[in-house]
Amino acid sequence: MPDVLSAPLVVEFPFTRSLGPVQSAFLTGLRERTVLGVRTGDGKVLVPPVEYDPVTAQEIHDLVEVAATGTVTTWAWNPRPRRDQPLDTPFAWVLVRLDGADTALLHVLDAPGPEAVRTGMRVRVRWAEDRTGAITDIACFEPYDSEPGETAPHDGEFTEPVTGIVTPARLDYTYTPGRAQSAYLEALADRRVVGERCPSCRKVYVPPRGACPTCGVATDERVEVGPRGTVTTYCVVNIKAKNLDIEIPYVYAHIALDGADLALHARIGGIPYDQVRMGLRVEPVWTEGSRHPGHYRPTGEPDADYDVYKELV
Repeated sequence: MPDVLSAPLVVEFPFTRSLGPVQSAFLTGLRERTVLGVRTGDGKVLVPPVEYDPVTAQEIHDLVEVAATGTVTTWAWNPRPRRDQPLDTPFAWVLVRLDGADTALLHVLDAPGPEAVRTGMRVRVRWAEDRTGAITDIACFEPYDSEPGETAPHDGEFTEPVTGIVTPARLDYTYTPGRAQSAYLEALADRRVVGERCPSCRKVYVPPRGACPTCGVATDERVEVGPRGTVTTYCVVNIKAKNLDIEIPYVYAHIALDGADLALHARIGGIPYDQVRMGLRVEPVWTEGSRHPGHYRPTGEPDADYDVYKELV
């Protein structure tokens, strides 16, 4: 019985989105040290603004400038800031209802300690020195004694409006695959593919999950499958992925390995993308130093009959 594996895992990608007129005005306003909300049909001012009324679902676009001061409605202390958080010293997460708004904005409060934070305290925006049209243009909130500020209509017009944003998303965690997948990964290191058979329905699952998803019973009978298999379905990728050294277009496919009752996901190489097809017989091409095949390529065998793999499409 191999030891259960464990390793650090990072999932990271840039999230890109375009902006409608309301979100564009809001983020451009932050760049210009102006906080905008939007007024709903019943007169409430929402900050941050949304494009559709959360009650009636009607489109809303009546922009309102609110004050850069407000009141903390609730808070939580963060004693150990993580990488890329707004402040690198301990701070409070706060919901702040800006003067003139009816909803609260989530951000951070720069305070010397939790004893200095309370619900109902007055705060103001501390603007970032370099502003680009993002929520981070508000560097943080800071304590500030003041009277509530005023609101004013705003046309949302700015020079060079922000029309899109790119936000990095990242998850850092330790992944432990468990007993079944640890055995699967250990076998891949020897260039073998091992699944597990359900004692009830007798299906072989690759990669194994430790339990049958159909019957809900534990699986522990190991079965070696493949290494060859059949393309059950596929897609042509036309978008270049960051840091991926593969020329587009290329093909990713579901491949049912011989003896398996679950198709796995892998790239198809060694054949023009427009010649990949359902039923194509393929085999793994192993990459030196990797636990997984680099891709699958055609074996040269005749295509599999559809009836053989139709249940795995």
